[in-house]
Amino acid sequence: MRLAVIPARYASSRFPGKPLADLGGRTLIERVYTAVTDTALFAAVVVATDDERIYREVERFGGTPIMTSPDHPSGTDRVAEASRAYPEAELVVNVQGDEPFVREGQLRDLLSAFADEGVAIATLATPITDEHQLLSPNVVKVVRDARGGALYFSRHAIPYLRDVPVGRWLEEGNHLQHLGVYAYRGEVLQQITKLPPAPIERAESLEQLRWLDAGYRIHVALTDDVSIGIDTPADLEAARKLIA
Repeated sequence: MRLAVIPARYASSRFPGKPLADLGGRTLIERVYTAVTDTALFAAVVVATDDERIYREVERFGGTPIMTSPDHPSGTDRVAEASRAYPEAELVVNVQGDEPFVREGQLRDLLSAFADEGVAIATLATPITDEHQLLSPNVVKVVRDARGGALYFSRHAIPYLRDVPVGRWLEEGNHLQHLGVYAYRGEVLQQITKLPPAPIERAESLEQLRWLDAGYRIHVALTDDVSIGIDTPADLEAARKLIA
């Protein structure tokens, strides 16, 4: 079976209470949940939270909440705990709780990677077309091998084009932005949460580098179907205008 898990925390340094924020008359978490269930791609969709307020809100709109430990260091750990309630899940997709515009096309692109039995983890990337995104450390970049596997993720602009002025890098079309949605084979998800942090993960502050360092293959599917995430109150205001 396919399982979608939406991790949702109340605490956030940049936007406390974000999952319960109003977006066009519905909470953000309800919009994410509905967007995922409407794709009809999953046998089950659950919200993994550590907060009673979010738990009650998911119950209110008819969703399936799972209470998880408040001590998880990452959303991946929270997703792994919630997925243990569904041991029959062969594929688990981690859909961020701040992605109300997640699209069916994105999730199909993600799931299609598992036609290759050698793929343990899959994620998405899209071409970078804006120089600010290319140079921003807040935008994660990825380089793929010939089969679509991730070679490296970085907050730096990679690959470095030695013989091309930086102002012309976009013309070359070689840069990809990583989109933070993941799918895992069920047993692999449980394995990676037991891995110790890797030095390169600490250096870049990117959890997926721990998995690469341990030898797991991460397939990076390409998509032009990019959704809008809600990271800050300003993002929420922009989303409200979009819905209106």
